[in-house]
Amino acid sequence: MRKVLIMGAAGRDFHNFNVFYRNNKDFQVLAFTATQIPDIDGRKYPSVLAGPLYPDGIPIYKEEGLPRLIKELGVDEVVFSYSDIFHENVMHKASIVLAAGAGFVFLGPNDTMIPSKRPLVSVCAVRTGCGKSQTTRKIALLLKEQGKKVVVIRHPMPYGDLAKQRVQRFATYDDMMKHKCTIEEMEEYEHHIQNGIIVYAGVDYGDILAEAEKEADIILWDGGNNDIPFYKADIEIVVVDPHRPGHERLYHPGETNFRRAQVIIINKMATAKQKNIEVVENNIKICNPEAVVIKANSPITVPDGEKIRGKSVLVIEDGPTLTHGEMPYGAGIIAAEQYGAGKIIDPRPYAVGSIKDTFAKYSHLDRVLPAMGYGQHQIDELTETINNTDCDLVIGATPIDLGRLIQTNKKILRVTYDLEEIGKPDLNEVLQRFK
Repeated sequence: MRKVLIMGAAGRDFHNFNVFYRNNKDFQVLAFTATQIPDIDGRKYPSVLAGPLYPDGIPIYKEEGLPRLIKELGVDEVVFSYSDIFHENVMHKASIVLAAGAGFVFLGPNDTMIPSKRPLVSVCAVRTGCGKSQTTRKIALLLKEQGKKVVVIRHPMPYGDLAKQRVQRFATYDDMMKHKCTIEEMEEYEHHIQNGIIVYAGVDYGDILAEAEKEADIILWDGGNNDIPFYKADIEIVVVDPHRPGHERLYHPGETNFRRAQVIIINKMATAKQKNIEVVENNIKICNPEAVVIKANSPITVPDGEKIRGKSVLVIEDGPTLTHGEMPYGAGIIAAEQYGAGKIIDPRPYAVGSIKDTFAKYSHLDRVLPAMGYGQHQIDELTETINNTDCDLVIGATPIDLGRLIQTNKKILRVTYDLEEIGKPDLNEVLQRFK
């Protein structure tokens, strides 16, 4: 029996365990380690999810203690199971593991992708913040226009009680409240709910798929954190970002998605430099010349945008895009510049608690406030940071309506953005096979 430790971030790690290790008597999973997501370590993967081979559940530790854990637990194999990480850093992780005496392992798509009884389209990206969310929304609406009952299954974000989050179904705003969703979860679910699309998420993606299939003509996998799909797809669509040229070949497992894709969408064309677009196009020719390439923009909309002109503004952007997505700006900065803001306020002097810690960890951020909301306490600290900031108004460029979620002493102008294809081919052509 091989002794295994799974390195993760409360998503891919649990999925890999569920589909490959849970009932496999050839392996004993001794522990998970956690990173990227706050407050995951120190808990257990509960026995109700871990199965009969693990009646006491499985402990979750901080990744920082990995070398010690390998030696103390007698680990034979460490399975790397999270995403959106620079290739060089992956091998640094591997070196730490190998130096401690264990093997370093990846589970591949054939071992971890679950087949569906329904047609399935997956939407993934090469990095966090490429524009996958608006792409998924567009595809869901196109399929709905074809008369299909579309059900979205979203990549996991189980930050609460894992047992209670085994299978989650979201059809209304009340469902998000019932499941105590974080800002990060609401950002991904809210638009689908507004469009009348049911969303499933949770922890056990075998059980989730079985429930979704009961009410779907077609399943849409809404991937997150540039991870590989959890399901076998009939079409794999992958979004790339020419604002980060070359990243499609530099990050794990984004490059895997890039090489597997049947359809590649080059997004944000209008705001990217031509030389950067050419880098991405050349990498497509090198790595995946058979892929269908769709060119697109994500135009922004700001109701009452003229109120921005000449004002001092605090810009709030999507948290994961700015943090482990490493983007220094997003749609909010573009809106501020487009509408002639007088000054973009540096939020760092006003930050409190974990928001202040976030700025310390991600030093590339200076003109934007990441919408961190992993739990109510952090949402309260985000609100306090906004209230502290000396500005005329706030530009909220998160995918959700922040003004609906939090009460501040500032007016929040909401920025929205949708996918807009340029010429042909387009998504409608790609999806014709499901008519």
